[in-house]
Amino acid sequence: MPVPIPRQRAIPAAAGAQAPAVPTPDASPDGSGRAGGTGGSGASAGPGLTLLLVEDDPGGSLSLPELVDSTGRPIRIRTARNLTEVARLLTDDVHCILLDLALPGGPAPNGGTGGTPASGIPASGAQGPGGPGAAHDAALGAGRAPADADELTTLRHVLRLAPGHAVLALTTSGDAERGARAVRVGAQDYLFRDELDGRLLSRAIQYAVERKRADAAQRQLTESRLRAQENARLERGLLPTPLLEGSPLRFASRYRPGRSRALLGGDFYDTVRTPDGSVHVMIGDVCGHGPDEAALGVELRIAWRALTFAGLVGDELLSTLQKVLEHERANEEIFATLCTVDIAPDGRRAGLCLAGHPAPLVARPGLPAELLPYDNGGPALGLLPRARWPRQQVQLGGTWSLMLYTDGLIEGRVGRGNQRLGQDGMVEMVRRKLAAGLRGDALLEAAVTEVRELNGGELTDDVAVLLLDREPAHER
Repeated sequence: MPVPIPRQRAIPAAAGAQAPAVPTPDASPDGSGRAGGTGGSGASAGPGLTLLLVEDDPGGSLSLPELVDSTGRPIRIRTARNLTEVARLLTDDVHCILLDLALPGGPAPNGGTGGTPASGIPASGAQGPGGPGAAHDAALGAGRAPADADELTTLRHVLRLAPGHAVLALTTSGDAERGARAVRVGAQDYLFRDELDGRLLSRAIQYAVERKRADAAQRQLTESRLRAQENARLERGLLPTPLLEGSPLRFASRYRPGRSRALLGGDFYDTVRTPDGSVHVMIGDVCGHGPDEAALGVELRIAWRALTFAGLVGDELLSTLQKVLEHERANEEIFATLCTVDIAPDGRRAGLCLAGHPAPLVARPGLPAELLPYDNGGPALGLLPRARWPRQQVQLGGTWSLMLYTDGLIEGRVGRGNQRLGQDGMVEMVRRKLAAGLRGDALLEAAVTEVRELNGGELTDDVAVLLLDREPAHER
């Protein structure tokens, strides 16, 4: 079927005004049919705004006045008689579409047949002559609208063709309700055909373009907020809830992901009490800071909880977790450090395993806070295929506070140089906080706050800190 050649004519100016010269497709420098041979998207800095007029007016009786934008530059005008031409002329440098709502539903101007209505777009479901859309096409070709069509069908087609463009509807002064319906369907505004003047139309075009941009920006902002809320709910749901029912131990934690505006990072932790009365606590760190690392940390935490309730501890537990890591990680360079502590039901002793992770800190009454002694840890998970992680027994005593942390707490800078806080600096800082009488949540909050201040701002690494406290029965 021959394709109609889009036309591009100069619109007659108002009385006493000179119409702006608009090149035809054949006269365009690049032969593309674009006015002036220019392209671009959004508000082009060079030629100003471009209006695409959609109306079936062979005699050119619809006269538009000379149009200028707010800077005095002429608004270029293109004309399309049907949706086939709209699709051809709807280039990136078009900013606004002025659609005549009276566009008839007769045959396409090229006289073509075969199921193409005046809009120039095959009806939904059309598959050529005799196809499912043949009856629909025949009805349109005969000038009859199908049962499901309405007087705004052409507008709906234009909105589907140009979802990112501003659209102005053109109607008669006696049909204001139709114009209002056009706005409800998606047009930015409507104008009366018999009341057009240059100032009104120029202002309406600029208003429609800016309103479309504002609507698009607002929609993107709303979508971004909804995604952020959804991600926040998801990440918040993935953070652990300690299962310590029946345990005399008090639990506190602080968690700060290194990723901006995230709730979940590559650090992970968990605490559970098993049926025998033992309390198990774990903290770990997946290398990296992105969402993939955060997801892997969640998988390791959930696997740890399941394996712990299944009765695994020590080397058997960590060996199984390494298999989970090897299966789930994105590449072989990903590894994770881990510290596990299983506290006996009497609370006076514990088993400790380290997989490339810094040792916990313990504080006891009358003694300075110190790191738990441990010189026989294993490598981080995922580094060596047949590694072993021995479990060491440590004595805690009757009253104690046990702090587990990730390296984000100790690798922050101190001052303007490259010096890091380190484990020694952290131990000294905790001693000062304890001497000041801080305990539990207040201790952790003060410690994390001071680390940030020493770093001179937000920490770039994830930070997780846990605190378990055991006090004599008469003090609880």
